[in-house]
Amino acid sequence: MAGVSLILDNKVALITGGSRGIGAETVRLFTAAGARVAFSYRQARERAERLVLDCGGPSRCAAIEQDLASPADGRALVTAASNAFGRLDILVVNHGIWPSDDAPIEEMSEAQWRGTLGVNLDSVFGLVQSAVAQMNKQNRNSPHDEGGGHIVLISSTAGQRGEAFHADYAVTKGAIISLTKSLSSELAPRGIRVNCVAPGWVTTEMSAAALGNPELGPRIAAGIPVGRAGTPREIAGPVLFLCTPLAGFISGEVLNVNGGAVLMG
Repeated sequence: MAGVSLILDNKVALITGGSRGIGAETVRLFTAAGARVAFSYRQARERAERLVLDCGGPSRCAAIEQDLASPADGRALVTAASNAFGRLDILVVNHGIWPSDDAPIEEMSEAQWRGTLGVNLDSVFGLVQSAVAQMNKQNRNSPHDEGGGHIVLISSTAGQRGEAFHADYAVTKGAIISLTKSLSSELAPRGIRVNCVAPGWVTTEMSAAALGNPELGPRIAAGIPVGRAGTPREIAGPVLFLCTPLAGFISGEVLNVNGGAVLMG
């Protein structure tokens, strides 16, 4: 009896923020599943180039240097990714910033507020807008069950229960959840499935300071029923699943991947 595989043969994916952490692990899994993958990075050129080589070289994987702070940035990245491999079937919006210093709302600067919204939300509008246009164009003459595409947006537990002193971040991640549901209602009839993965604490460079803090780290672990933070691969796996035919009847879903820390969708 043949095993069940998660296969993305002949698919092209764009993964934002792909040079490190969850993004890099997602790039690895998608290329292993047979997809050609373009991913964005902002500064880590050497790391991005090594990842390309690890994933099969330029014929299988492309690194695109691109700031993501505005709708125009998002549209430019989709254009570059589509040009790299000739089409676009999957968009995974993984990039984002989390200002690590606590900022009480009465002290938070307008620059921080606007900066976080620019990266975490405004650029997402441009990415989705351009990706949907590309998918519509290439699938215009395809049968419904062969065309379409997949969009996976990465939110956070903060988008569901808030995060004190990080209102800017929590607002953007809550908006991502609302965007997922709105886009699903709009795009599912066209065969484009839109879903959301909401991680909790994950062992990445962005969370290293908090998880490694001798006082805060144990408190974080104590609030997670499985008793630890997740790994990047434990987030990348569910993202991959949502982009395979096995998830063909899932649309508008918020998939919590947080060790049981938030039991709601």
